Amino acid sequence: MKADIRDRHYLPAHFDDRAIRVLLVGCGGNGAQMLMGLACLDTALRAISSRSLDVIVVDDDIVTQANLGRQPFYRCDIGNSKARTLTERINLAHGLAWKAVHGRAPGAVDIGKTDILISCVDTASARRAIGAAMAGEKPMPAYWLDLGNRASDGQYLIGCPGHVPGTDANRLPTVLEYFPEIADESLAEDDAPSCSVAEALERQSLFVNRVLASHALALLYDLLGRGSIGHAGAFINLASGQSIAIPLPGSR
Repeated sequence: MKADIRDRHYLPAHFDDRAIRVLLVGCGGNGAQMLMGLACLDTALRAISSRSLDVIVVDDDIVTQANLGRQPFYRCDIGNSKARTLTERINLAHGLAWKAVHGRAPGAVDIGKTDILISCVDTASARRAIGAAMAGEKPMPAYWLDLGNRASDGQYLIGCPGHVPGTDANRLPTVLEYFPEIADESLAEDDAPSCSVAEALERQSLFVNRVLASHALALLYDLLGRGSIGHAGAFINLASGQSIAIPLPGSR
């Protein structure tokens, strides 16, 4: 059966024939996997379309021994900036000129000068800060893709900030709208760093970030490479092997 075209979200026409500006916030578990995948996505877009990616990565963290194994860093990277280390490595391998900022969003970067913001942050407060910064930006990103995970499960969701809810049939709710509990500042947050690889693996499954990022990147490929998507994200559980799509608004 042919899918109803009304059950898809279509990429706006102003994304055609140019480099798409991407701001990646966070270069840790999910962010580092996303950054490597974005390099592959850029190669694919250049091959099949007139689009490409111009990426800025922002993170104020450095590589520690606990990051080895689950994140794509090596012992020689310990003590160095995560954002700069991985961005320089990707630029060298792919012949790109992407930029890295060793700092914390939103203060260290101009969110308004981006088309797609990808947040790979650990806490609700970090998402609130990003949302508050976008609320004051004119212009603001067309899309906000957020990834988050726990020990063996997680979710990714793409939304459209900057519009009044209910006034645009093509608009996708953002992570702050889909999960309103994020706005509750009284909820406790657990973002304590792990001290060893073993402890890090106790806190999070070895491949949860890679699986989550792969699904999120596949969604981006459909949107940017093929021009539309049929879902807004998904919940993924490695322990049960389940993946449950997050439907588009109004989908039947």
